[in-house]
Amino acid sequence: MRIEMRDGYEGTGPGALTPDGCAVELYARLPVGDEPDIIAAAVPAGAHILELGSGVGRVTHPLLERGFAVTAVDESADMLARIRGARTICDSIENLDLGERFDVVMLASFLVHAGDEEVRRGMLRTCARHVAEGGCVLIQREGPDYHTDVPRERVDPSGFTVRIASVEPAGEGVNSVRAEYEFPDAVWTQTFLARPLTKEQFESALAEAGLEVDAYLTPDGMWVRAVPAA
Repeated sequence: MRIEMRDGYEGTGPGALTPDGCAVELYARLPVGDEPDIIAAAVPAGAHILELGSGVGRVTHPLLERGFAVTAVDESADMLARIRGARTICDSIENLDLGERFDVVMLASFLVHAGDEEVRRGMLRTCARHVAEGGCVLIQREGPDYHTDVPRERVDPSGFTVRIASVEPAGEGVNSVRAEYEFPDAVWTQTFLARPLTKEQFESALAEAGLEVDAYLTPDGMWVRAVPAA
């Protein structure tokens, strides 16, 4: 089945692709980093987490192992088919309205930097719409040099190389980013649109959705805990 790509997005490599150019098989191979530890330290034990953009469950599964309940949302049924042990919902984040509220809403994978401002606004409204009273929203931001330290690459201990090969202007305030993933037996690429946000622009975007920063959770400011604005 042919997947209709979002404008400005492209993916190459073996297996199924998602509308934003992510490869399902690639994400099934990528190891989890420190995300589960950061999340677990920032929210109550056993919280029910609404994970927006869960993919194949790279973070979902470690959260389940730590005793959290997870509702995993992704627009790719192929991605969600890889998830075990969590409730799954196939829908776009920006249009999601479950009529439910959760202890924690999580928007990771730099999704807050969506190139389309209306998509970003929709995602943040979804976060605000689904967070319970007394709950929080966890958001992952890009690092300060994400769009300027290019090209760059990292060799993972497990034996693959990930490279940000190029970042090119693609409109007012938007860049086209090309990522490459090289494994011994396969190569994947993804080209996507991303909008850099200063700390002030990020906090303004939160305020527009009725949210405010509660804490920056990591020294680099990439993980943020937000709450409904007072």
